[in-house]
Amino acid sequence: DEMVQDAERLVQGLGLHYRICKLAVKDMSDTMAKTYDVEAWIPSMNEYKEVSSASNARDYQARRGNIRFKRRANRKNEYLHTLNASGLATSRLLPAIVEQFQQEDGSVCIPDCLRKWLGKKVISPRSF
Repeated sequence: DEMVQDAERLVQGLGLHYRICKLAVKDMSDTMAKTYDVEAWIPSMNEYKEVSSASNARDYQARRGNIRFKRRANRKNEYLHTLNASGLATSRLLPAIVEQFQQEDGSVCIPDCLRKWLGKKVISPRSF
């Protein structure tokens, strides 16, 4: 849940319209116990697209990597439970930013949190 919140904070910081979906079992990998997707709205597609994902892999990844630990109480070797998450998928994030912040004249307002890196508040159509 914390990893999902981290991704959500990043998408919120960009000012994007988004949603968080808990995937149904049929939509998840067989190796994951639980998966959440953070999805951003892509107006031209009229749908939300995944920009980040976080999953609980239980002991699947640890078994494949033979990653174990010993509990102090019983000194028994056990497999770790692991979490798996992506950062932000820039290939889907960029269209969401461009489309959600595009103005009538074709210019794109840069989200506040990106302005210091881009050095401008607006990208005009002539600079594309």
